[in-house]
Amino acid sequence: MNDEALAQQIAQTAGELLLGLQRCGLFEGKQLGQAGDRVANAFIMEALAAQRPNDAVLSEEEKDKPSRLSAERVWIVDPLDGTREYGERRTDWAVHVALAVNGTAMVGSVALPGIPLTINSAAVKLAAPKDGLLRMLVSRTRPAAEAVAVAKRLGAELVPMGSAGAKAMAVVRGEAEIYLHSGGQYEWDSCAPVAVARSAGLHVSRIDGSALVYNQPDVYMPDLLITRRELAPAVFDALRSSG
Repeated sequence: MNDEALAQQIAQTAGELLLGLQRCGLFEGKQLGQAGDRVANAFIMEALAAQRPNDAVLSEEEKDKPSRLSAERVWIVDPLDGTREYGERRTDWAVHVALAVNGTAMVGSVALPGIPLTINSAAVKLAAPKDGLLRMLVSRTRPAAEAVAVAKRLGAELVPMGSAGAKAMAVVRGEAEIYLHSGGQYEWDSCAPVAVARSAGLHVSRIDGSALVYNQPDVYMPDLLITRRELAPAVFDALRSSG
């Protein structure tokens, strides 16, 4: 099985396990989210150990291993992106499975089990653009000030949404045109969505235009921009104008 197919199968299966956990009725709210994190992570770690035993893994739910820094191939996973939304039984949560090679997000699969839909970097198509008001995706609980300012300058409508993966895939699916985040994230929040978005032909970068580099000693990644390529210059102009 190649890397793309493996990422797809792992993300989709983890999503199915998470749906089953929701349906069992034994957990609710925060407890459901915590159980989901553990169950999805355990499956993903077992699957990668069985299928790619020589690769390194960086997971939100595992203790970081410094040995990954010398690895060429590193799987970067978020077993449950949008734990709060999952616990609230919303649909805007995701499973992220990505492979970074020499710091670049090369392979990615984002499962959106609540829809249900899994989008893979090997077979993704960008939805056709829509006329009308621009739509910018922001956090439903803590929209970043920079995003709000840029939206105002562009005359864009703010669209609140949960998971970073759900927001990124909303741009791929044509449900919005811009996803700008500056409130702080970690590598597992964006690696799989970035691999998918780039394969779809979208612009992906830090908000200063620099490249997104993964498998770093410090996995904190402060900001992210995913947008249609034709809109990127306008977004950067708005960022500069807003300071």
